[in-house]
Amino acid sequence: MKVLKFGGTSVGSVNSMLSVKKIVEAIDDKVIVVVSALGGITDKLIKTSQMASEGDSAYEREMKEIVNRHIEMVYTVIPAGKDREILLDRVNELLSELKDIFQGIFLIRDLSPKTSATIVSYGERLSSIIVATLIEGAVWFDSRKFIKTEKKHNKHILDSELTNSLVREAFVELPKVSLVPGFISTDKNTGEVTNLGRGGSDYTAAIIAAALDADILEIWTDVDGFMTADPRVISTAYPINELSYVEAMELCNFGAKVVYPPTIYPVCHKNIPVLIKNTFNPQAPGTIIKQDSDHSSKPIKGISSINDTCLITMTGLGMVGVIGVNHRIFKTLAENGISVFLVSQASSENSTSIGVRNEDAALACEVLNAEFAKEIEMGEISPMMAEGNLATVAIVGENMKHTPGIAGKLFGTLGRNGINVIACAQGASETNISFVVEAESLRKTLNVIHDSFFLSEYQVLNLFICGIGTVGNSLIEQIHGQQEKLMKERGLRLRVVGIANGHQAYFTRRGIDLENYRKELEENGIPSSPQVLHDEIIGMNIFNSVFVDCTASPAIAGLYKDFLSHNIAVVAANKIAASSEYEIYEELKQIARQRGVKFLFETNVGAGLPVINTINDLINSGDKILRIEAVVSGTLNFIFNKLSSDVPLSETIRLAKEGGYSEPDPRIDLSGKDVIRKLVILAREAGYRLNQEDVEKNLFIPDEFFEGTIDDFWKNISKLDADFEAKRKELEANNKRWRFVAKLENGKGSVSLQEVGANHPFYNLEGTNNIILITTERYNEYPMLIQGYGAGASVTAAGVFADIMSIANI
Repeated sequence: MKVLKFGGTSVGSVNSMLSVKKIVEAIDDKVIVVVSALGGITDKLIKTSQMASEGDSAYEREMKEIVNRHIEMVYTVIPAGKDREILLDRVNELLSELKDIFQGIFLIRDLSPKTSATIVSYGERLSSIIVATLIEGAVWFDSRKFIKTEKKHNKHILDSELTNSLVREAFVELPKVSLVPGFISTDKNTGEVTNLGRGGSDYTAAIIAAALDADILEIWTDVDGFMTADPRVISTAYPINELSYVEAMELCNFGAKVVYPPTIYPVCHKNIPVLIKNTFNPQAPGTIIKQDSDHSSKPIKGISSINDTCLITMTGLGMVGVIGVNHRIFKTLAENGISVFLVSQASSENSTSIGVRNEDAALACEVLNAEFAKEIEMGEISPMMAEGNLATVAIVGENMKHTPGIAGKLFGTLGRNGINVIACAQGASETNISFVVEAESLRKTLNVIHDSFFLSEYQVLNLFICGIGTVGNSLIEQIHGQQEKLMKERGLRLRVVGIANGHQAYFTRRGIDLENYRKELEENGIPSSPQVLHDEIIGMNIFNSVFVDCTASPAIAGLYKDFLSHNIAVVAANKIAASSEYEIYEELKQIARQRGVKFLFETNVGAGLPVINTINDLINSGDKILRIEAVVSGTLNFIFNKLSSDVPLSETIRLAKEGGYSEPDPRIDLSGKDVIRKLVILAREAGYRLNQEDVEKNLFIPDEFFEGTIDDFWKNISKLDADFEAKRKELEANNKRWRFVAKLENGKGSVSLQEVGANHPFYNLEGTNNIILITTERYNEYPMLIQGYGAGASVTAAGVFADIMSIANI
């Protein structure tokens, strides 16, 4: 024998009603069907009764909608004939009773709990007689006759012993299909109508299944089963195949709406499996809940949350070592009907925090302050502190007890994403780790956990890319080209959730189509500015987020501090922040360390060459950098390699600009400013405190060429051609070449144009290549040499991409 329960959405429309008929009539075994009210009717009944009690005559309009909904359902799903006429008489009789009750409430302006319970019972009574008529051969049973409650602490609690006895009597002879209204009960002493609480139809079905030793309890709803997380928050959430009773109970208690929490206990006690199925997708396997579930895979099964949380904290040295304090706390709350769903207590016993619903917080503080009034007056205990606007999150899975380090990974992951845990609780069974966060962090928290514990199919990194010039565009193309491979081979999804240029910015949690990102930016973008970027990116509060700066803007570099402070990693091709005043550089590095996020700028020196990472590895392994000599301007190296009798200086500069090797204003490269910035960054990463003004400059272009406009520069630069050609011939005769060299030695920095001979490592440096010689205590006699492309959009973009990947590998 099976017990099937169909929820409000399952009987809420014509199509769903017909699906219920098809599902039930296809079962060969005897079956008991428990139904809820038509979808939305319970809320409508509550609303209408409140309007009537407030003297709002518009309650009649609401009542009319209730009448029309049921009459229309009868006419639509029940074929014309005698059965329909009999059913209409019963439905109209119930609706007439309901109308009289509403009118009475309206006249006396009073709505008692007893009357309210009677009113909401009509939802199930009406739906159940409609379904009983719809399903062939179904026999209707009145649950008010055998589901009995008793009043305790102002709440109606099931009398299990009496109910089980009455259920067995009622179903001593089982028809093929028994139809029962869920939710409804009666007081065992007074006979007045009561109910089992919102979601009580699940409980009704479980009570009947346990009392009759059913083979299985099926809960038919509008989802494919228990999900790994709330799919409204996490789009990648998916159904869980199996859960143990304990896991299901934990998920239900912490907000999962699939099953009403009390449902689990009766069937668990009898070891009756529960199958969650989708009325609208009956082919889906659903979730099976049983004594022992599969523990072989992931350490946690699912995440649940309660976004309606208030944390009440009692503190005071008068609690330490005093026996019975907790007894008084929970006894007082229980006597006042206040449910506690989380308890966190310090081992020193001087602080206890309890989680309650926001609506219970004021009463909880009031009764606890009254209970401990004497201790508060004496200063032994402080008055209760209530902190609202919080959310409680629970990660659930019996396999956690077999997996060391779950709590460490959990809190480490939350910390890296800037999520503050206000209180936490974990039972010795290790089935549930619960913690409290700010409500505004709930979405981010759920996504972080779902992603980091591999409940998601892919680990996700959310990227904000600022600057879509040559480097930014190349980066986007590289990400787009690698996305599928990274998902397939690395389980990594790089999702670009924001793109901005100097004029427009576009942000979307779903991710931007990189195939058509310029079109999306143009059609959906908003006016862009540093402040807009700041507010939008921080405001999205998205998990595993990375800000990628492919600009050369000081204003954009000025955003890094706030981004890092909000646990948004920063990857910068922009050199300004790392080469600015030392105090700014150090502050950014310190914030990144303290917040546990990455601040990476490998491409600031040598484009895609692994220079900074190599220096960091040397320093971290205990080596000391003694000297750095480097040609780190691909632009200048290109210029001096192109210089010949046929190509004068002015032409090489123009070729560098046209080839995209120089800045739009090549004077930035010719002034040595770019090289100075790179040297400062190298020195700082090597452990030396160096600012740009500390670097000795020996330039090869006279100062007057840097004055005036860029047009003035292009007009005048050819004046240097003859002089440079004469010097070049002299160099060539001596088998030497020019290289613009940055040098760090004994903490001192300098940049200058040097002549190098054929035996020097810098002599054969071609094209835009960079070369860095690093002399350390270990690499002393034979310095470490790093050489390769040092300029170009694709190479720089690849370096930025590598920094992004290093964040993904945390």
